[in-house]
Amino acid sequence: MTQKDVKMSLIRQLELRGMSAEFYMDLVNDYIYYWSLKKKLIADIRKKGLRYETVNGNGMTVEKANESVVNLQKTTATMLKILADLKLKEPVPEPENPTDGYL
Repeated sequence: MTQKDVKMSLIRQLELRGMSAEFYMDLVNDYIYYWSLKKKLIADIRKKGLRYETVNGNGMTVEKANESVVNLQKTTATMLKILADLKLKEPVPEPENPTDGYL
């Protein structure tokens, strides 16, 4: 699923609910920002792991917790909050097309 797919899906769900004000579109853009940030955090965790080695100011090798893990949790919580604010916790069913089926 691409960033564009996610954005279009959210916009379509809002349209089905009659929520087309700029305020809602701004929240969708915020959600998309956090969506792309989440992808970067996941990539960083896959690359470095939960903990990684680094050299501190004294020149000693130390193991540190990957801050992306905590940031991923915060980002996901923020994304869920935005969805709740948009009232999009459950998918909105598509309206039935009267031309579908038998005539």
